Amino acid sequence: MKIKIFFITLFSIVFVKGQKNNLAPSQSITDEYFGIKVIDTYRNLENLQDHQTISWMKSQTDYTNSLLNKIPNRNYYLDKRLEFDKRQGYFVSDLRITGNDKYFYLKRNAGEKTAKVYYREYFSGEEKLLYDPSSFTSSFDNTPDVSHEFIINLISPSWDGSVIAISLSEKGKELSEIIVIDVKTKHIYPEVINQTNPSNIGGIRWLEDNSGFFYVYYPVTDTKSHLFNKNTQSVLYKIGENPNNRNVVFSNINNPNLKIDQDTFPSILAFNADDAYYIGILVDSEDFRKTFIISKKDLLAGKKNWKPLYDKDSKVHNIRLVGEEIIFFSGYNSSNYKLCKTNVQNPNFKNPKVIVAEKKDEVLDNYTVTKDGIYFTTTKNGVEAKLYLYKDGKEIPIKLPYVSGDIILSSKGKNFSDIWVSCSGWANDEQRFRYNLKTNDFTLENLAPVIEYPEFKDIVVEETTVRSYDGVEVPLSLIYNKNIKRDGTVPVLMNGYGAFAESYSPYFSISYLLWANQGGIVAVPHVRGGGEKGDQWHVDGQKLKKPNSWKDLIACAEYLIKEKYTSSKKIALLGASAGGILMGRAVIERPDLFSAVIIESGVLNTVRVEQNGTGGTTVKEYGDPKDSVEFRGLLEMDAYHHVKKGRKYPAMLITAGINDPRVKPWMSTKFVAKLLADDISSNPKLLKIDYEGGHGKDISIVKRYASIADIFAFAFWQLGHPDYQPKENTKK
Repeated sequence: MKIKIFFITLFSIVFVKGQKNNLAPSQSITDEYFGIKVIDTYRNLENLQDHQTISWMKSQTDYTNSLLNKIPNRNYYLDKRLEFDKRQGYFVSDLRITGNDKYFYLKRNAGEKTAKVYYREYFSGEEKLLYDPSSFTSSFDNTPDVSHEFIINLISPSWDGSVIAISLSEKGKELSEIIVIDVKTKHIYPEVINQTNPSNIGGIRWLEDNSGFFYVYYPVTDTKSHLFNKNTQSVLYKIGENPNNRNVVFSNINNPNLKIDQDTFPSILAFNADDAYYIGILVDSEDFRKTFIISKKDLLAGKKNWKPLYDKDSKVHNIRLVGEEIIFFSGYNSSNYKLCKTNVQNPNFKNPKVIVAEKKDEVLDNYTVTKDGIYFTTTKNGVEAKLYLYKDGKEIPIKLPYVSGDIILSSKGKNFSDIWVSCSGWANDEQRFRYNLKTNDFTLENLAPVIEYPEFKDIVVEETTVRSYDGVEVPLSLIYNKNIKRDGTVPVLMNGYGAFAESYSPYFSISYLLWANQGGIVAVPHVRGGGEKGDQWHVDGQKLKKPNSWKDLIACAEYLIKEKYTSSKKIALLGASAGGILMGRAVIERPDLFSAVIIESGVLNTVRVEQNGTGGTTVKEYGDPKDSVEFRGLLEMDAYHHVKKGRKYPAMLITAGINDPRVKPWMSTKFVAKLLADDISSNPKLLKIDYEGGHGKDISIVKRYASIADIFAFAFWQLGHPDYQPKENTKK
């Protein structure tokens, strides 16, 4: 073992010396915020057009790839995922069912890079291929080019299923083009709608007569422009019309009296074909949003008489229309939420009629309205899900087919009894059931085959809680093979998020299970900032309280060491996007506690959040740099500015997509540049830029599998797994 450790160290020293000779170009800028001077050593790297910046990023990416190529078993996870794909045969996603029982969905066969659109009449009907995205030619490029690879990121059939809108995007850019297809004839209308992305904001909302739909239009599509993502507009499109003649119906330009902020996304909601109203909602990074209402007749007649419905301080979430009633979750004086209703004509959101009261240990998570009542779900600690039906003034618990960590509900709407329940967990693949209220039975209705994985039969899941630094109990999920020995030597991969009130709900991850079968533990700390324990759990992990997030994670790591699961030399961190704050600050604060860190598209320089892709909306989560108090919170959570010269930091793999419109790749670039300059350890600090990727979305499945393979191979390499130790250069 000593010889192996020597080999690893020697290998590290060789390539680290190579990196130290290629430090990033530096142009230091000193900013002063409210009397606090902040030195930004690598401000110049924010200019992604500068040839020195471009050259350095590419050289680092090439260097990273050359090292990853030397890791034995680098493609293990890629090969295993493709192998399991063949066993599965095909995969189904984005299922949409119309009121007249037409099923539309995406289906990807094993070996295919991208999914295609299929449909069938009824669940048992004959499957028919409707659209293959490989035939799509962008409206921006009339010359077909094999280098273009479009992904379908959303499908939306009309109410009667006679036509369907399909949104396509390319290379992670998160900008889409929409086509419309006649389902019966498979005729593709020649008009192509561009400058949108319905999968991110607003979706596609059909008119009652199926003649057109609403979508959100982006006036500026240049992601380098400071106007990108600003002043977006809700547009009404009629099939067959010129999409460039945009009929704007909800925007800060069209409705100046509504005082719509340029950073919000004005979107239109429609829940049932026979609704008498449209809801206009200003989408931003928060769950509680300013909202308006207008009658359908008025909007379609060209009127602009939107009326305010509620403000953020009403704490309304997950609204639905049912005739003249409004159903919603209320967080007003209810951290775990309560299910409420009020009336369109005389709405009262702060003192509504309570349908389901707040529960002490369960957070109301989701609901759907049917002809028979309101089905709703709850979660405990974000990992234990339950199902209920509210009917005739009573809450009726419904026993699930098996214990589930997460539940997804879908229905056809208020005029139908149909209800589907999808259940999943860390060790249970998602299963979709139709529930029959009369017989209280669940019938399996998967569109994809149910596959057995006997190789994972020894995987167990342990749900526990860990006392954080201030005494707060933090939920912790552990996934491992029951045959591991608690002797302090088990490799641990800690994956977390902790932001935007998003719960890290249990889901079936083959990659997690493969890690466990290779002798590791996957640990998911449900830190403050997420939504696992209600609204207050989120509030206690944002802005000035953000340190709670990484201190919770540190407490969970210390717990695993104390309980003899692992040691500090055996823990790797994995985070993405806002999870970059969590992982970045945890490792900078406690570099002694971890051996490796992988961050994908991470938010690592929060002081500069306003210059980032979605800075205007995310300041509501992180803090406003123009506010003297909130700025201090931004500076505290900024991993880049907390890197200290002369410290030893663990090995890191930092990745980003060049087309990322949400978290600009310069955040990752600056972070690695500073680490390389200031760190004195021999541990690698690697930067990998995907020059055909974005924020991790809208890429082919093989590309995503390859990225996962790199992540897990790097982690096992650094944690000392014998199957992943490079042997080259060991004789030098």
